[in-house]
Amino acid sequence: MAVISIDPDTLSIDAKAAQAAGKAASESYRTRKPYPHGSFTDFLPEEVLDRVIAELKTLPEAEDSFNRPQEKLKTSYLPERLPPYTRQLFYALNSRPFVRYLEELTGINGLIPDPYFSGGGVHVVANGGHLDIHADFNHNSKLNLERRLNILIYLNKDWKAEYGGSFEIWNEDMSRKVESYVPEYNRMCCFNTGSDTWHGNPETVNHPRGEPRMSLALYYYTATWDHTKRSHTTLFRPRPGTHDQADREVRRLELLQDMLPPILFRRVIGPLRRLGF
Repeated sequence: MAVISIDPDTLSIDAKAAQAAGKAASESYRTRKPYPHGSFTDFLPEEVLDRVIAELKTLPEAEDSFNRPQEKLKTSYLPERLPPYTRQLFYALNSRPFVRYLEELTGINGLIPDPYFSGGGVHVVANGGHLDIHADFNHNSKLNLERRLNILIYLNKDWKAEYGGSFEIWNEDMSRKVESYVPEYNRMCCFNTGSDTWHGNPETVNHPRGEPRMSLALYYYTATWDHTKRSHTTLFRPRPGTHDQADREVRRLELLQDMLPPILFRRVIGPLRRLGF
């Protein structure tokens, strides 16, 4: 039985059942270390995900493509440009019944879904690609909201650990991998986000038939941002004893932010980014 009861045709979510499912898993989720997280198998009815997978056999041009040492052969696709069924599923996962499920699960009240799906959508990592360990951007400047929660739903049938791309959770000082989850079909991974919630899929995707690693990604926020908090972009950290590369571009920006008054930093950051710094 699926964790979330959702009608495969209308994509309406049973609100009471979803709230009960969140409450039932809340203690396990909230007490996980090094930060609250959870992994849930059989998350949605299989008919729902099978229809999504069928639609995604053909994808539009990607909104974002990354091919640098920290994020290699990764592309993402906004829901509004995806086929209708997949698009409607994203809207359902931004709806009140699903948000209430997440609030019961995490204990974070006042969660706000992102109507723009900034950074979210369908994520694809091609064979030979990876996403190094990182902490996500913490401030949605368009909405002036604080990022609090990520969910990832995997679309990869018969995926095995040796195919790479497992989702990893690392401790606060990046000295130890705490958990590793194979991105297998209909698994949902959910986790609180912060400036030291290190995670990623750093092991190279290596599917024997060349199939990509695919997931649905959604982020949720709260109206708790204020002037006492410091915004940052995605922060990458190398794993000890590996060939992971430090993100020198972000480090340069961090140094500038430390040295310059906020008003001056805001003035110079735009031109610097346009010049590729």
